[in-house]
Amino acid sequence: MMLLFGLVYAHNATMRDGLDAAAAGILIGAALFFSCLGGTVAAIAAERERGTLQRLFTTPLSPAAYFSGLVMSQLLLAILQVVVLYSIAFYVGAQYHGSFLLGGVILLLSVFIYVGMGFFLGMRFAKRSEEVVVALSAIGVPLLVLGGTFFPLEIMPRAMQFVAQINPISHMNQAFKGVAAYDMGLSELRFEMTFLVIFCVISMVLGTQSFRRLSIEGQIR
Repeated sequence: MMLLFGLVYAHNATMRDGLDAAAAGILIGAALFFSCLGGTVAAIAAERERGTLQRLFTTPLSPAAYFSGLVMSQLLLAILQVVVLYSIAFYVGAQYHGSFLLGGVILLLSVFIYVGMGFFLGMRFAKRSEEVVVALSAIGVPLLVLGGTFFPLEIMPRAMQFVAQINPISHMNQAFKGVAAYDMGLSELRFEMTFLVIFCVISMVLGTQSFRRLSIEGQIR
């Protein structure tokens, strides 16, 4: 995807500035979405199918420990994706303009949000791996489009822009694009960062509570 966007933007010199934002959007909205959220849901569904999830409920493993393990695995995968995607992005002419520290914080919050929501959805709804593929295909792409992953929110109709404001992906994209493509600082991204921190906490609570609730029900059975 990054190579395709690079070819499109490189073909038109007046669009080169958009390549920097495209790289940030593809990383946050596409790569991390499908790996961290989709990967977490798929992992939980696979463990449920194999029966290992039920056995975990009989062990002293705490929800926080299990959650932390998934977060660490997805965080390592996210770091690898950052390296690969931005290596390609730099190759096709994209640049990173802002603070690496602030960008890293945004990426970390995004991973926690995706894993937390994946944990919640996986524990509550995903019964089989096939369901994950269907759900991500049906729900994921509209969320990415409404999140400003592939093009700016400003060109959308007003009604779609309103819906985008309640889509967490749009705030992740706005924050990371602001840093990576437009060299924005914390003061300029105060609203987006506040939203991400609050939603990160909500996602983690929902995820761990879902595991704890399912664990109690499994032990009762």
